[in-house]
Parts: sequence; C-alpha cells; structure tokens
Amino acid sequence: MAISLRLSRGGSKKRPYYRIVVADARSPRDGKFIEKIGTYNPLLAKDDAKRVVLDGDRAKYWLGVGAQPTDRVARFLDVAGIKERTVKNNPNKGKPGEKAVERAEERAEKLKAAEEAAAEAAAAPAPEPVAEEAPAAEEAAAEVPAEGSNEEAEAVMAAEVEAATEEPTAEAEQVAEATAEETPPAEA
Repeated sequence: MAISLRLSRGGSKKRPYYRIVVADARSPRDGKFIEKIGTYNPLLAKDDAKRVVLDGDRAKYWLGVGAQPTDRVARFLDVAGIKERTVKNNPNKGKPGEKAVERAEERAEKLKAAEEAAAEAAAAPAPEPVAEEAPAAEEAAAEVPAEGSNEEAEAVMAAEVEAATEEPTAEAEQVAEATAEETPPAEA
C-alpha cells in the first residue's frame, strides 16, 4: 500500500481550506484518510503563523514509515525544517508558446511595415498647392457682368475670394466653373 502526505480540500466555493493528511495514494482526494497531521489556509497572509499548522512529530514518523509527500506538502515540510526539498528549475515555464510567438512576430512585422510607410510618407516631398487657381479667380472677377443685379456679382466675388484664400478643392473648382458659364462675357 502506497502512503502519501497530501492536501484534502474542504471549505466552501471560492473559500478553500485544506487539511494535511496521511492517506492511501489510491483513495480520493477528499475521501478517506488515515490521519490528519495539519491544516493549510491559503486565504491567510503568507507571513501568518496560522496559514500552515503542522504536527512535526507525526510528519517525521510517516516519512520514516515511507510516506511520500506531494510537492505542496514537501514545500511545507521544507519550511518547517522536517524534510529538505530539492528546488526544481523549469527554464521553459516562463517562455511563451508557439502560437504566442507567431502572434508576436506578426505584430512586429505589421509595426515595422507601418513605421516604414510613415517614414516614406515623411520623406516624400509634400505636394505644393496649385497656384493656378488664384489667377483663374482674378479672371472670373474680371468677367463680372456690367448689367445684372448686385447680389449675383457679390455672390460670384465671395465665391472667388473663398477659392483664392482656401486650398483648391473639387467643389470650389466646380462652383467657379459654374459661375463662369452662367455669367455672359462683358460686352465691349
């Protein structure tokens, strides 16, 4: 019969409380046990004396009989100075998995591509605003009809001033062309 020193869970949902027990290795975790040798309350602070309560004499007896402690109980026994535990080192534990590495590489490639695009955009000379629009606005102002209402002339001149002061847009060009077509040329 294999005997182990292990934890048996008690307490309620999300409020664990463990008993440190000596049990047959084949019995269920929370089932029948041979002897209770201590308690463990993970909800208490790590420096609290009541977090782990262990009967050292009984633990030594069961270790002498051949009981094997689980990893967690071995840690408790090591802290109590009953049985030394060799520290295990798993260098791969903190490394990300394959898929996480692939996702990180994809993110790095996208970031690099975005930085290159931004560098190209910054390196490319900025297109200069077209200076041809201002003379077109002056020509349209010269074409204002001598006859007609003042409202039409003022509207045409206001549109031309806006077009000359702002950067040329497709809408401003269409407005300027439409007003030039609607107004008859000045008769000499």
